[in-house]
Amino acid sequence: MLPPAAAPAGPAARATRVLLSPWTRLGVLLALLAAAATVVLLWRPQQLLTGGWPAQLSGPTAPVVFALAYGACATAFVPRPVLNLAAGALFGCPAGLAAALAGTVLSAGLSFGLGRLLGQDALRPLLRARWLTAADRQLSEHGFRSMLAIRLFPGLPFWATNHCAAVSRMGWLPFLLATALGSIPNTAAYALAGAQASTPTSPAFLLAAGFVVVSALGALVVAWCKRKALRGS
Repeated sequence: MLPPAAAPAGPAARATRVLLSPWTRLGVLLALLAAAATVVLLWRPQQLLTGGWPAQLSGPTAPVVFALAYGACATAFVPRPVLNLAAGALFGCPAGLAAALAGTVLSAGLSFGLGRLLGQDALRPLLRARWLTAADRQLSEHGFRSMLAIRLFPGLPFWATNHCAAVSRMGWLPFLLATALGSIPNTAAYALAGAQASTPTSPAFLLAAGFVVVSALGALVVAWCKRKALRGS
C-alpha cells in the first residue's frame, strides 16, 4: 500500500518560509542599519563635542548611560574616534576610557549578533572570490589573533569588521575578547586627547596624537603586508 501523499503546504507555511529565508533576514538587517543611520544623521550625536552632556544625565550613572549611547551610536555608523574624544572630554581619561571601552564592546556585540542572525546565511554562499575566501578562512581559523590585529591597527571601518566577522565562523568569545583587548590602546589615546583638548600643546595631548598617527601608519604597513598574502592564497 502506497503511503499517503504529503499535504501541500498552506499559505501560512509558505509565508513562514519566505519570512525566515536568508535573503529576507538580510533585507531586515539592511533596513535596520539604514534606519539607524538615518536617525543618527538627524540627531547628530557629534554635537556632544561642542554642546556637552545633558545636565539631567549628570552624576555617577552618567558614564553608564554614555556607554549605552556609545554602543547604539557606533552600531549606527557613528565614527568611534568622535565618540572616544567625547568620552574623554566629558568624563576625563580614566572614566572616559572605561565608558568608551564598554560602549565599544557593546557595539561590537550588537553588530556581530545582528550580522550572525540576519546576514550570515545569505552572505556566506557569496564568498567565492579568492581574496574573500582567504579573508574568511583567516577570520574563521585564527579568529582571536586576526581580530586582535585589526583592533590594534585600526584602518578598516569598525562596523565593517564587525559584520565581516559575523559572516565568518569566528566564535563569540574570541571576537569580544579580542575587541576588548585590542581596542584599549587607541581608545585610551583618543580619550586622553579629548580630556586634554583644552590644552592642545600639553605633553599628554601631543603624546596621544602621536600614538594615533603611529598606529594609523602601522595599520597601513600591516595592510600592505597582508595584501599579497590574501591575493596569493
